[in-house]
Amino acid sequence: MAVSIGRCLAADACLLILTLTFHHSNSDNIVAGASTEEAPHRRFEYKYSFKGPHLSQTDGNIPFWVHSGNAIPSADQVRITPSLRSQKGSVWTKNTVNFDHWEAEVTFRVSGRGRMGADGLAIWFTTAQGLDGPVYGAADNWNGIGIFFDSFDNDGKKNNPAVLVVGNNGKLVYDHPNDGTTQALGTCLRDFRNKPYPVRAKITYYKKTLTVLINNGFTPDKDDYEFCTKVDKMIIPQEGYFGISAATGGLADDHDVLSFLTFRLTEPGQELPAPEAEMPKEEQDKYQEEFENFQQELDKKKEDYQKEHPEVQREPIEDMYESVNDREIRQVFEGQNQIHLEIKQLHRQLAMILDEQNRYVSVVTDEISKRQVELVGQVGSFQEMGAVVATQQEILRNLNELRNSFHESLKQIGATQHQANPVSMGTYETVQHFSEIQEHLHVVKRNIEHLITRNGSPSENQGEKCPDPPKMPSCLGTIHFLVFVVIQSVLFFSYIVYKSQQEAAAKKFF
Repeated sequence: MAVSIGRCLAADACLLILTLTFHHSNSDNIVAGASTEEAPHRRFEYKYSFKGPHLSQTDGNIPFWVHSGNAIPSADQVRITPSLRSQKGSVWTKNTVNFDHWEAEVTFRVSGRGRMGADGLAIWFTTAQGLDGPVYGAADNWNGIGIFFDSFDNDGKKNNPAVLVVGNNGKLVYDHPNDGTTQALGTCLRDFRNKPYPVRAKITYYKKTLTVLINNGFTPDKDDYEFCTKVDKMIIPQEGYFGISAATGGLADDHDVLSFLTFRLTEPGQELPAPEAEMPKEEQDKYQEEFENFQQELDKKKEDYQKEHPEVQREPIEDMYESVNDREIRQVFEGQNQIHLEIKQLHRQLAMILDEQNRYVSVVTDEISKRQVELVGQVGSFQEMGAVVATQQEILRNLNELRNSFHESLKQIGATQHQANPVSMGTYETVQHFSEIQEHLHVVKRNIEHLITRNGSPSENQGEKCPDPPKMPSCLGTIHFLVFVVIQSVLFFSYIVYKSQQEAAAKKFF
């Protein structure tokens, strides 16, 4: 049951990877189709390619390639020339290429200790293998195309390092003194020496158009290409060999090629022939015979091993190795364990964060409760302040009523002064009016004492600071009113006395 579940998980993982790969390839095709009418289909051709980590065989040869000169193949790269003077080297495909359209991606390093290097590196597509010669380690008078990475300034125009595209029909001699500028079909200035990352060149020949893109080696992004040059209406041989060569002169650099990947390009809708159909019948029979011989030798070694180790005869030797399904299951379970560990780590971190948040919440809750207690006390004090304000408003209302009563008294006094009644009647009304004023004053006094008694003595209210009463209109104050009443009363009384004396003196004449 566990094995079946693991196989399902492995199948799902493979399906997910294939789906992502399919979407990625579709997105690449969409982007390419946006830049052109319709992007061509690409098929990797392993017979015209090499790359690490198992680039060379045990005998030092490169599968499907030949090397010559000072070229040194290794497990992860091919050193075309070492950093020694007057070195030449090259690698070429064994079989001819008969593609109508193709694309080559070359990854290389050019490094040296000097400020300047020499001579350079070249990528070829020619009808014959130029195993040795004066043009960057390959033969001159080639028939095909050469993309040159020239690192030495022969003409002294300070236009190197540079990338040049030079075509030849087998009759032209390369113009070394002018660095091939008189024969170049396209060129761009690019410094490809001593870069932190390998330099990449993408050369595409599609519909008689040659395009060269360069990755300058400043970034690890493999797809960060920049446009270098483009040659339209270019006709090159339909069959030829791919090759890479390099050379050094008085100055020297290490010219290392890490990979050479070849892709066949076909127009959309065109069907490609099967890889088996492209292989000659003799070559197929040869590979089949080699496979059968290898299988017989393997079976013989298994029998010899079982005879020498009878204790493990019952156990198939295949059980000592894991199959593809077992490896996929193991990888899936290892990924799940890693995810589980990451989830546990995230759970611990989340628990720490929650504890800290709970502590913050408790502190904030305590602070809010304290603030609420303070607000309740403030609300009580606000209520007391409201009561005091209401009392003050009542006092002001009573004082306004007193002022109105005094105003009515003044009106009555004025009316009494203008009356022409007998002296005896005026004297009686005046005495009555003064008695009413006295009663009003007693009422005011009692009201004020009542208010003071109800609000408490000033010493009791010293702990509370009452709000200042609102300012009264500046028409007439209480003290001024009382002074005015007293003065008015004295004057009125003096007038009555004076009037009485005048009347008494007048009576003497009668």
